Amino acid sequence: MSDESPVVEHKCKPFSGYHHNDSAEPITELALTGPGTPCGEYLRRYWHPVHITAELGEKPKLIKILGEELVLFRDKSGQFGLVHKKCPHRRASLEYGTCEMRGIRCCYHGWLFDVDGTVLEIPGEPKGSVTAARAQESVRLGAYPVREFNGLLFAYLGPMDELPEFPIYDSFRIEGMTMSPYAGPFNCNWLQVLDAIVDPVHTAFLHQTQFSDGFGALGEIEFYQCKKTRFLGTASRRVADNIWLRVNELVLPNFTQAGSAFATDGTEQRYFGRSAFTRWVVPVDDEHCIAYAWGNFGPRGDPHEYNTAEGMQLIEQGELFDRSYEEKQASPGDVEAVEGMGSTSDHGKENLVSGDRGIAMYRAQLKKHIRNLQKGKRPPQPGVLAPQGSNGVIPTYGSDTVLAIPGSSGQRELLKSTNTKVMDILFAADNLTGEARDNAIIAQLKELE
Repeated sequence: MSDESPVVEHKCKPFSGYHHNDSAEPITELALTGPGTPCGEYLRRYWHPVHITAELGEKPKLIKILGEELVLFRDKSGQFGLVHKKCPHRRASLEYGTCEMRGIRCCYHGWLFDVDGTVLEIPGEPKGSVTAARAQESVRLGAYPVREFNGLLFAYLGPMDELPEFPIYDSFRIEGMTMSPYAGPFNCNWLQVLDAIVDPVHTAFLHQTQFSDGFGALGEIEFYQCKKTRFLGTASRRVADNIWLRVNELVLPNFTQAGSAFATDGTEQRYFGRSAFTRWVVPVDDEHCIAYAWGNFGPRGDPHEYNTAEGMQLIEQGELFDRSYEEKQASPGDVEAVEGMGSTSDHGKENLVSGDRGIAMYRAQLKKHIRNLQKGKRPPQPGVLAPQGSNGVIPTYGSDTVLAIPGSSGQRELLKSTNTKVMDILFAADNLTGEARDNAIIAQLKELE
């Protein structure tokens, strides 16, 4: 991207606020995610993290995901359950239930339910009761499957005859990496938060003072789309005698990774350093969402000193969440940027430019997947990105690379060509897995210097 702004002939009159007071609507096809909505139905075809395992105690927990109030619990045998809030008997809330050795018992009349919604007991009825037997056979509590993985609880809220494989990304298995779960709440629609991952331009302005001076260089940006479900936004910057390439990654519908936050400032060589976070943006309802993630710490991730609650907040959005209004104005982070758009952005008033091409690309593909589902075609799962021979492990690209390639700050073509060469190296290693992939990528990156 050039540092020089083109001369533009302005066609709009100054002080035209009065004429810009017209209303505009959000992209409802993508923004609305409750039960029965087109995007809600689409999202329900995937696994989503819904809670941090360690934060679920002995009592049931009322949560909301995709506009649906649900009760999450762990019974005394260690099984996890995610069920509809209201008991199917007399509609009491199971958030006040009791976790039994097997399942959850309603506080009102003692009905006991297994984690799959099966009625296990109906107390208070005479022995041999026909109505109790009939109810136990025919009544089910709405329930969803839950899977615990590395400190996060994932749930699938779709039809069971379309239950997908749980996706395994290669970033789950990086040797020497400590992965710590965290949750970042946002008081706005999920789309506003997801957009930022394929927006390399915003880091140069929002984060230049929060991470390092190198973030303030715009550099050259490129966008890539892979197999209709992966989107990459890259930014190659000049930092002294180095070229620093960051790769941000989105796998539909809501899996995101990026480069490191604090491991590099672009001044020292780094070869295929991995993402600071491994993250999903999960809608709570149409005006709230939560980023569930692991902060990644180690030689390939961010420094271990940031493996704290405060450190992961800084990695997530550049600033701490709990700050005064004055502090937020002085140094806004991602929370302020996206919540400032309103609880649901009026997308109809957006004016997208070339730097927003990644956003336009992924939104267009989301719409295609949603419309195809309405026609009866199942959306592609992340597993389509797994190459043959990988045992289903999905390669990822969220990363940082800093190469010692001297040159002047104005050499745009050098930045662009280096970006292309680095991405070609990453793409060419897709047929490899684990250490073999990393070693092949790193060896070829060093040859570029």
